Amino acid sequence: MGRVTERRKVIRIRDGALSSRPDTLVAEEPLEIRLNGKPLAITMRTPGDDFALATGFLVSEGVLAQQNDLQNIVYCAGATTDGSNTYNVVDVTTTPHVPIPDITLQRNVYTTSSCGLCGKASLDAVRTTTHWPIHDTPPVRVSPDLLASLPDRLRAAQRVFDRTGGLHAAALFTEHGELLDIREDVGRHNAVDKLIGRALQHGHLPLSRTILLVSGRASFELAQKAVMAGIPLLAAVSAPSSLAVDLATETGLTLIGFLRGPSMNVYAGEHRLALEATAAPG
Repeated sequence: MGRVTERRKVIRIRDGALSSRPDTLVAEEPLEIRLNGKPLAITMRTPGDDFALATGFLVSEGVLAQQNDLQNIVYCAGATTDGSNTYNVVDVTTTPHVPIPDITLQRNVYTTSSCGLCGKASLDAVRTTTHWPIHDTPPVRVSPDLLASLPDRLRAAQRVFDRTGGLHAAALFTEHGELLDIREDVGRHNAVDKLIGRALQHGHLPLSRTILLVSGRASFELAQKAVMAGIPLLAAVSAPSSLAVDLATETGLTLIGFLRGPSMNVYAGEHRLALEATAAPG
């Protein structure tokens, strides 16, 4: 739809000199997600891949698990008082066999990168609602050298970031380091939902032999989305939260943070890393 970026006037100051010029910014607009005609959630997102975003969100919420759970997705015409279509409201229709969870979970919320329940209730909810518990048998085995190469490849594939500098990215790789898909969004959680939604639409869930790499920190919400899609390894270039580490430990997710060059911290699931034993000093 050509709405990924927008132009705005900016005054630049360089070494005390002022100039005026247009600048390219990442677009940010609300998206209302409806489930079978009923409002469910609103998220601020970068327009594009909206159907995948809505689908991935519903995977994360435990509503959708496989391709045939999804009957239809449409933009809602008449979303404004004058009847025009803003392309900011989507309605997801599930097939009749799909049980709909109690929407009085009060997911009728404004979704941000910090949303979600807290503490043990959150951990229990993810563990009991996922359709795809992490089950990579034999376990995915990844070398630190392969992991170290992924952030540069993620950055090289960020097309919109090069024009705006204002987008998060999430990428799926095979266990051998092959790039499967990459999505960008103003919200890192939306970028992950777009990846997972596209995977469901193509019948690729669970993502049991993949690596998920995110460009920022690893929040509880991102760990939740990885677990709900059956992803065994989540890596982030920045820090994880304490609750993300707790969730990874409880569900068997490998969680890596501060992935920067050859350096990284492994917070959970170290059995998936092909680590060479270091000889003890004599």
